[in-house]
Amino acid sequence: MTLKQTIYDLTMTQMEEMLAEYGQKKYRAKQLYAWLYRKRVTSFDEMTDLPASLIEQLKERFVLSPLKLVNKQVARDKTAKYLFELQDGATIETVLMYFNFGQSVCVSSQVGCNMGCTFCASGLLKKQRDLTAGEIVGQIMYIQKELDIEDLRVGNVVIMGTGEPFDNYDNVMDFCSVINSDLGLAIGARHITISTCGIVPKIKQFAKEHKQYNLAISLHAPTQELRDRLMPINHAYPLDMLMNALKEYSEENNRRITFEYILLNGVNDSDEDAKILANLIRGMNAYINLIPYNEVDEHGYRTTNDKIALHFYDVLMKHGVKATLRQKHGDDIDAACGQLRAKHEMGK
Repeated sequence: MTLKQTIYDLTMTQMEEMLAEYGQKKYRAKQLYAWLYRKRVTSFDEMTDLPASLIEQLKERFVLSPLKLVNKQVARDKTAKYLFELQDGATIETVLMYFNFGQSVCVSSQVGCNMGCTFCASGLLKKQRDLTAGEIVGQIMYIQKELDIEDLRVGNVVIMGTGEPFDNYDNVMDFCSVINSDLGLAIGARHITISTCGIVPKIKQFAKEHKQYNLAISLHAPTQELRDRLMPINHAYPLDMLMNALKEYSEENNRRITFEYILLNGVNDSDEDAKILANLIRGMNAYINLIPYNEVDEHGYRTTNDKIALHFYDVLMKHGVKATLRQKHGDDIDAACGQLRAKHEMGK
């Protein structure tokens, strides 16, 4: 079975190049982008100002949305988790969260994940393949079309779902280009966050891009020894190498870095852990996002209780390190990254 490419794959430059192949003028790309991202059509036939011959060429070569909804769970706090099926039958997850500052969507960048973090449900199913830029864009578009009914819009995007974004670097950067484009969804660069568990060469490459997208580091441990146990990536790119790369990034971009730190009961949440973490981060243009753990039965870790989490936060602040303590979202559904997909795939 030959699968068609999704037209959401194409950046504006790529759209212009594709249309040139068909002998079309550059302005047709802007028309197409307007139909896709402003009017958010569901079929090529709705693009009434394009030549009929071009419409047929597009239908022959492309599909619009590459996603089919398999399951949707909605939590008490309105957090929604979507399980999508792709054209080849693979499944991915996407999460919509409601905040006071607007709607945020967490997208997946790969089918499965090979990073093997010992606390994460994404690693229960190994990586099958990278997602294309359009398959990542499609996650945003599906949810945006739902939000259109409520006259709401996706205001923030975090690439923190299943997969390691910097292991799919080119497609992730094309995805960001599409949703950031004024002609696309016009989501501001500073409202787009790319998370990585620490692929140092890609962090250095990203630093040279001079993009305004936010960079988040999945840290989760303040020492080499503990990070080795929790995150296999640390064997390839040790903590000191990672921190040096991040200092280079800061010097190159003058951008604040977010350190993601999941609090695991009795594992990384002691006073000593907080003090070591503060020493590690102090002096950097950075802050720490402390995250309550969404428990995954297969891994056996438990979330830190609220009292200890607040104390950990206080220790960081007293040691001169800015931190936030994230509120829980969707803890009454399969909210952990990769959890809904793993349950679906393992239940087949």
